[in-house]
Amino acid sequence: MAGFASEPAPAVEAAIFDLDGVIVDTAKYHYMAWKRLANELGFDFSPKDNERLKGVSRMRSLEILLEIAGLRLDEHSKAELAEKKNQWYIEYISTISPAEILSGVPEFIGGLRKLGVKTALASASKNAPTILGNLGIASLFDAIVDGNAVSMAKPNPEVFLVAAGRLGADPRRCIVFEDAEAGVEAAHRAGMYAVGVGSPDVLRHADHVIPGFAGLDPAAILELAQRRRTPRCTPHCQV
Repeated sequence: MAGFASEPAPAVEAAIFDLDGVIVDTAKYHYMAWKRLANELGFDFSPKDNERLKGVSRMRSLEILLEIAGLRLDEHSKAELAEKKNQWYIEYISTISPAEILSGVPEFIGGLRKLGVKTALASASKNAPTILGNLGIASLFDAIVDGNAVSMAKPNPEVFLVAAGRLGADPRRCIVFEDAEAGVEAAHRAGMYAVGVGSPDVLRHADHVIPGFAGLDPAAILELAQRRRTPRCTPHCQV
């Protein structure tokens, strides 16, 4: 059928990484800011509620927050609330340091690069450049695509396809590392191999799931992706 690939994936050209929950755990800072906003609006926001916000854009996250509260606001009010949350978040991450990089991440990415694999960061966060600057790891990536460069939130595959384009890589030859189901779906819709970072119970649709990067062999992950035989939707059928 046109638009589907059934052959084994060719050699991996590029690895694309989400930021939050993959490179660094900024999720706690997002949660603190969203919870603060919810409390100001007069309702509570639980860690379970926060799971629904993983991998989606700031405005969509706000819409989910308001849905939980049963609130309906005009676009101007929503924009003001989203900006307020973002300012709190920026305040929280201003002190983020290299010590907060998740274990094994620099070594794993460095290992991929030594094997000739191009690397990119692809995040819905518009604060990704600030975070990478504070972490001191921007040089690990050949391309950085953040929320300022795309208009469609995951599970739309736009952010991953833009990253592949900037790397000059065939999407079918890309591996994505994601901690959210929306990101896994976006990777699949882009025709890419999706490695979930976290719990298999949460990331049920990922092609492979890892608990983290500590001690992970880059060559072993490349081999897994190159042996993939599962038909996957290519960019021609992404929508």
